[in-house]
Amino acid sequence: MMGMKILFAGSLSTVQDKGRFGYQKSGIGTSGVMDYEAYETANYLVGNEHDEAVIEATLFGPTIQFDEDCICAVTGADMGIKLDEVLVEMYQPFRIMAGQTLSMGMAVNGCRSYIAFMGGIDVPVIMNSRSTNLKCHFGGYEGRALKNGDELKIGKNVVSDEEVAKILARKAKKVHYDTDVKLRVVEGPQEDYFTEKGKKTFYGSSYEISVDSDRMGFRLDGPEIENVNGVDIVSDGIALGAIQVPSGGKPIILLADRQTTGGYAKIGTVCRVDLSKLVQLKPKDKVRFVKISVEEAQKL
Repeated sequence: MMGMKILFAGSLSTVQDKGRFGYQKSGIGTSGVMDYEAYETANYLVGNEHDEAVIEATLFGPTIQFDEDCICAVTGADMGIKLDEVLVEMYQPFRIMAGQTLSMGMAVNGCRSYIAFMGGIDVPVIMNSRSTNLKCHFGGYEGRALKNGDELKIGKNVVSDEEVAKILARKAKKVHYDTDVKLRVVEGPQEDYFTEKGKKTFYGSSYEISVDSDRMGFRLDGPEIENVNGVDIVSDGIALGAIQVPSGGKPIILLADRQTTGGYAKIGTVCRVDLSKLVQLKPKDKVRFVKISVEEAQKL
């Protein structure tokens, strides 16, 4: 039994879980899902209690055929889910029977959808994670994005009929994603590399998500940030949400597939609590930055 077959892979669909932690010192990035909130909600809805793998679909979702019964839930971006051409509600679990086909289209609100199955997706665990590392070509399904014709197994999760009924009754509130968002940031480790004028520009301007953005990071188009005497530093660690400013003065927000170290000054770091609304933005959507203290970020 294969479980499911990818008839159409969409624009970028990968197998991801929470990420691969503890290996950055060896140059291995964390990978993992971009939107933690949507991911955790999807796993909750299908009764997965652990760090189970899901399919993360970007901009245009996949079409998947099933040869065994399963329970599924989809969260994140609205891609118009259909089961055998009948619309299915997001943010609540539903049954898929052997022989049925799940299809998704273009994202109309948000950018990334999360497709979870009871029992997760059965791919090899590499360095304590099932996440796909696209740059290093390992993890997930053969270390790459899904392609038409790929076959995936659904993990086994033995639960009683009574428990299944309780799971199928679960619901979560559907999330609406704005296209112009304020991101709360804490001071970066090299904030003093930028002039007062540069900092005012950064916190007082609106930036557009560049088309040259991906899972590694979002490049931003907008006013250049003035520095004091260059932005080159001795390479140091890159946190999730770190905002680098290269020599051109345009900020880059580093995300799930970020490099482990970087040699450009970091003016700030996006708070974890705001990352979900950031990663659901599409090219041409807008962001503004609001500075808060570390203590405020911790409370959030």
